[in-house]
Amino acid sequence: MVVPTWVWLATLGGLLGIILLDLLVVGRKPHVISVREATRWVLLYVGLAVLFGLGVWAFAGGTYAGEFFAGYITEYSLSVDNLFVFVLIMTAFSVPAEHQHKVLLVGILIALVMRGAFIAVGAAAINAFSWVFYIFAAFLIWTAFSMVRQGLGGDDEEWTEPRIVGVVRRVLPVTRDYHGARLSLRIDGRRWVTPMLIVMLAIGMTDLLFALDSIPAIFGLTQEAYLVFTANAFALMGLRQLYFLIGGLLSKLVFLSYGLSVILAFIGVKLVLHALHENELPFLNGGEPVPVPEVGIALSLSVIVGVLAVTTVASLVAVRINPALRGSAEDAGPADVAGPSDTSDAPQEAGAGERQPATAESAPAERGAPER
Repeated sequence: MVVPTWVWLATLGGLLGIILLDLLVVGRKPHVISVREATRWVLLYVGLAVLFGLGVWAFAGGTYAGEFFAGYITEYSLSVDNLFVFVLIMTAFSVPAEHQHKVLLVGILIALVMRGAFIAVGAAAINAFSWVFYIFAAFLIWTAFSMVRQGLGGDDEEWTEPRIVGVVRRVLPVTRDYHGARLSLRIDGRRWVTPMLIVMLAIGMTDLLFALDSIPAIFGLTQEAYLVFTANAFALMGLRQLYFLIGGLLSKLVFLSYGLSVILAFIGVKLVLHALHENELPFLNGGEPVPVPEVGIALSLSVIVGVLAVTTVASLVAVRINPALRGSAEDAGPADVAGPSDTSDAPQEAGAGERQPATAESAPAERGAPER
């Protein structure tokens, strides 16, 4: 699939335009995103992804369109699992509900830029060395095993603050309180950053960690960098609206990790077969390709959709039969992650778990790591 430079530029321009429109429409007046509003935006982004896939079908053929849809669905489903951690981050930083949309938008923009770099490196690697597929396959199969082990162990989803966030805390003074949507402000001639900047960095950097399994997964479905990037872009853009739509329902998807592990393991096996088919390792079959069957994109798409459907139905039925299966995430949905009212006054001094009213004499104090 040869993608001209102008198509890349047009695609990037279109994606940027959509994001800016979203920011202008929703971010013009900070407010709490309602379920109805989130539903409209989710449908819009899913519709745009479908239209893009149909465009790929019209201009590049059904095979590439199938690869895009398989990649998009896989990335979206893996991203849903990420919402658990996003809820934890929002809770840890007490992000005001009316500013959560902007935090997610900027955080995901940071993630998209870094994923783009990751995709470029991955595409160059697999084009130069076919054995990279073995590494991707091993990583996906190990990730699938780890997800099953975590699910059986009943471990709760945890979030560890990325190192870069800690570096920012040490280098720059951080106010304890939010100041509207401002990222920084000057006080007594000194520049301070607000927790808004810190949480945006936390979202973006945490998503990059999730990309370590999602990017190899989509490379197992298509080796076209253009399709990998656009599938990631549409999945990430729709993710933040999905956060407001189903955040409170995440605890009902009790078998989601098992379904995702099956998908990752399936793609891992698919990558092994593809690597054998493209084999260049001298100690395997004398460096010649191994005649093994390859998994077509139609079968891949069917398996992904089928596993997600079975996982969702099984989860909902199990929770209805035994409500105790629902996790603690039920009590930490996006609607509940609302901090106190913002202030435009001087930064407040308060403990890590509480906030006190500001006074005119309040001095800025650096914000410590949130309690977790």
